[in-house]
Amino acid sequence: MNVFSVSQFVEFLNAALTTAVFPEGLAIEGEVAEYRVSQDKWIWFLLKDENSVVSCFATVWQLKTPLEDGMQIRIFGYPKIHAKSGKFSVTVERVELMGEGALRRAFELLKKKLAAEGLFAIERKRPLPRFPESVGLIASRESAAYSDFLRILGGRWGGLKIHSAHVQVQGRDAVADIVGAFKYFNAHPGLADVLVLTRGGGSLEDLQAFNSEEVVRAVFGSAIPVVVGVGHERDETLADYAADLRASTPTHAAELLAPHRREVAAFVDGGVERMHGALRGAVGGRAAAIDGMARQIEAHARRRIDDFRHLLLDFARHFAAFRTSNASRLAQGAALASRLSSSASFWAGRFRTAIEAQERLLANVDPRRILSRGYALVRAGGKIVKSAQAVDIGQTVDIQLHQGRIMSKVTEKL
Repeated sequence: MNVFSVSQFVEFLNAALTTAVFPEGLAIEGEVAEYRVSQDKWIWFLLKDENSVVSCFATVWQLKTPLEDGMQIRIFGYPKIHAKSGKFSVTVERVELMGEGALRRAFELLKKKLAAEGLFAIERKRPLPRFPESVGLIASRESAAYSDFLRILGGRWGGLKIHSAHVQVQGRDAVADIVGAFKYFNAHPGLADVLVLTRGGGSLEDLQAFNSEEVVRAVFGSAIPVVVGVGHERDETLADYAADLRASTPTHAAELLAPHRREVAAFVDGGVERMHGALRGAVGGRAAAIDGMARQIEAHARRRIDDFRHLLLDFARHFAAFRTSNASRLAQGAALASRLSSSASFWAGRFRTAIEAQERLLANVDPRRILSRGYALVRAGGKIVKSAQAVDIGQTVDIQLHQGRIMSKVTEKL
């Protein structure tokens, strides 16, 4: 018979429990009771059923799942006898919630906690790039969500670089896979302009990884903007709340990420048409203004010339009469002639300056000057082309440049 000291006996039992009896640990299902947290470090609770109870211990930084009394859970850990007290307990390493009620309650508890920390604040959400060049896709490559996302995105806006990280989206490894993917993309920021986390629909238990604190914090902490599209429209996860943009489905995520090429083409065509209209209006308005000013100058010049002619006629009449007058009257006539000459020179200079200003204004709106800035005028069949719909594939168009022309054949319309 072996004789043990108390310490030796406790060490023997603990070694036997962890190496011989439960070498891979154990799993126990039951109801949580007397849950408490000590010093913000240690977690204690009882796990019970109708007939028995077992004490459980965990650390705050290891046990991320929020618990409260009455929840049905499954714990994973190792049994242990404490040397100081001689009490038996299970050191818990991981917890799984059981039943819709426990999952929903844990969801609400964690949502409240993270919201209080500001992880869901609207003001910290960032806009997505309008035309991303590369996308980091975090999904299971074996899922319909993965293929649906790529199909819709490719149909809307081609040429995007897709860098995908294959992850488990449910089960024991899902949380670690997803968090690892976020760490990878953020460690290589040049790979993606935006990250997309997506999966198909499922039960609350299936979506548990997307409600885990680790994944939510990974979404929130990403330096790259994040879109989350999980499940169907009725599904919601805590990762949705932390994302910069929530999509109701994987397909919706692709639609939000990039515009359709038809929308962009229509926008560009509209912009070109608006530019042409503004240019036509500007040129037409300037031309009308210049014509009006020219008519005013011409009328004003005629009036001044008529006035000048009348003055000269009056001078001639007065001079004829003054010839028989004395020298002083002749001097007055000479002075009047001098003033008339000066007046004529003054108004001639004014007219010349005004006409030169109008010539410069006309030069600024000259279509040839507009072409010199890199614009081109396109004609087909002798008519100016204003829309891609006005020409046919294979049709020859005449492109007028600032210097020369180009005859080109239409091969594609966007």
